[in-house]
Amino acid sequence: MENETLIRLSVFLGLFALFAIVETFIPRRTRAGTAKRWFANWGLSVIDTVTINVMARVMPVMAVGAAIDATANGWGLLGSTAWPNWVEILLAILILDLVIWFQHMITHKIPLLWRLHQVHHSDKEMDVSTAIRFHPLEIALSMLLKIGVIYLLGPAAFAIILFEILLNGTALFNHSNIKIPKRIDAVVRMVLVTPDMHRVHHSVYREEHDSNYGFSLSIWDHLFRTYVAQPKGGHDDMKIGLRWQDEKPAKLLWTLKLPFTNK
Repeated sequence: MENETLIRLSVFLGLFALFAIVETFIPRRTRAGTAKRWFANWGLSVIDTVTINVMARVMPVMAVGAAIDATANGWGLLGSTAWPNWVEILLAILILDLVIWFQHMITHKIPLLWRLHQVHHSDKEMDVSTAIRFHPLEIALSMLLKIGVIYLLGPAAFAIILFEILLNGTALFNHSNIKIPKRIDAVVRMVLVTPDMHRVHHSVYREEHDSNYGFSLSIWDHLFRTYVAQPKGGHDDMKIGLRWQDEKPAKLLWTLKLPFTNK
């Protein structure tokens, strides 16, 4: 769709800047080594973007293109229905969000996938930049899964754009180091994953980082009983990251090689 990339990029950069400013003035936790971490995290994001662009050149379609192709050919579950547009868009967002939840869960359960996903968890602190800290191979596999689901689902291209904006926006939000009053947090997390809820997932303790898999909607963790309300050590004193790690996750090259080491 025309200007789709520009729209998504503008929303992403705008929200990143917004949350970065808010967490600077209203922080939940004290951060350390922010400059080095941000260099590594943004470095990964740039490489991820290059990876997606390379895939776009060698593959017939990407996410939005797959939706346009599926719709034009009448493929997919939604392509064979005559439901109102708003129903199809809502269903597409819910199903895709569930797929992302399931994908996230299996990256913790399958050792080979965990090797890639641990790059995200190796950040020793958690702020808005953690949301863009993913290994390019994980990003590539995630895109392939998304394209496959889109063909099976057959949603409108607008639904995919809306979902991507929602996913990126909420990921930036719930990784940010923003202090939210407990009462407000309790209300928001009834629908969306909040920073305090997702921070539990970044705990060094296995029973905590194997919980709260949601990126956008909180309903799936409640439904599948993977919800943990608070870290056992409290948010102020909890340790974030992986048990074995040192300061090396702030180094870009080391981070790219992490899945291929014996860690």
